[in-house]
Amino acid sequence: MKTDCICPSQRGPQRLTREVSWTLRPETQQDIEAIRRLHLAAFANHPYSRQTEHLIVAALRETGALAISRVAEVEGEVVGHIAFSEARLGADGPGWFLLGPVAVRPDHQGQGVGRALIEAGLAELHLRGARGCVLVGDPGFYNRFGFRSVAGVTCPGVPNENVLCLPLGEALPAGEVIHHPAFEIEA
Repeated sequence: MKTDCICPSQRGPQRLTREVSWTLRPETQQDIEAIRRLHLAAFANHPYSRQTEHLIVAALRETGALAISRVAEVEGEVVGHIAFSEARLGADGPGWFLLGPVAVRPDHQGQGVGRALIEAGLAELHLRGARGCVLVGDPGFYNRFGFRSVAGVTCPGVPNENVLCLPLGEALPAGEVIHHPAFEIEA
């Protein structure tokens, strides 16, 4: 799925508005190093990051566990990336996915690139008939996409309010989030 987006951005001391156009597309082999650098830059000073996002993406890719991997590109440069991998919620069967990591290059943050990547990934999950998506993140950010904390959905070592679900069907999930071992990588 290839999508072209246009978003206004702020630039310069006079805060002049200009339009930035980006393209969303599946990652290619040529994007791998740019994706690594992107995650390093995006999470370098993030207060809740262990700075392992680039390692997680690499491990997911190497084991064939990247179910969806998309990039946002501006003028041929990768400025955003999102990954989805299969997950389980307790004894719940297949069809659940974990969103993350998602990163936007610092000089392109706040321009809608992350939102576009998330919305495109969730649309693809809908098309695949996924049962839902789960993530660990900031509810203040992810609530706008429909993610909510669901009673009974847990992830070891993570406060319940940061374990967020987006059911794509009727049934509400329950149980512990079981994710790929890549998410346990240490730096």
